[in-house]
Amino acid sequence: MMVFWEGYVSDELMGTFAPIVLYWVYAGFYHLLPPLDRYRLHTRRDEEDKNLVPFATVVKGVLLQQIVQAIVALLLLTTTTNAYGVIVQPSIPKQVLQILIAMFVMDTWQYFVHRYMHQNKFLYRHIHSQHHRLVVPYAIGALYNHPLEGLLLDTVGGAISFLVSGMTARTAVVFFCFAVVKTVDDHCGLWLPGNIFHLFFQNNTAYHDIHHQLQGLKYNYSQPFFSIWDKLLGTYMPFNLVKRPGGGFEARLAKE
Repeated sequence: MMVFWEGYVSDELMGTFAPIVLYWVYAGFYHLLPPLDRYRLHTRRDEEDKNLVPFATVVKGVLLQQIVQAIVALLLLTTTTNAYGVIVQPSIPKQVLQILIAMFVMDTWQYFVHRYMHQNKFLYRHIHSQHHRLVVPYAIGALYNHPLEGLLLDTVGGAISFLVSGMTARTAVVFFCFAVVKTVDDHCGLWLPGNIFHLFFQNNTAYHDIHHQLQGLKYNYSQPFFSIWDKLLGTYMPFNLVKRPGGGFEARLAKE
């Protein structure tokens, strides 16, 4: 399978840096949009008043996590490629299957690690609570985490997904870029009409917004793709999406 970067950039470099570039392009797109108050899940006033960390700190935190991710990804992709020698790219159906396996593995890893970080008071207080300082999520803050959480939840989870699925570095470019776009979208705070992720994934922007609410902290741990583990293990919180009188929407817990 030919790709546009073949002959210019190695698959290992693309798999390492394309997701990072895409993160800032996609999150930056959301950041530069006009206010779009009629599609917001929270008012702009809520974002200013409830969030406990300044925007500049969020940007620095995301960049730090991405530096660590880049180092691990480049080492992982380069090492596995060198170990296997000449790699023949699998058929499209096999690559699709590998991506689906990687999605399930990543969801499984992130669900249990994420849930444990909520259940362990020490880990929540000193590590995971950093992410929840963004009570009102926004796109650029999607990867704002404590560095240790970023390493355990995202970087290690991504590495395990890559290894278990058996995908090549070239397939990994597609998978990690897709995972990044989905994660950014889940934190964008907007319920836009026609959003393809809202159409095909129950685990979406409103679903994750419930988890960021005080009443929903112990629910909707699943991320970034499916809601399987929440439903199987009793941590799924249904919600209603209602129109806010002043404009926009509000994700309300269906039971409290």
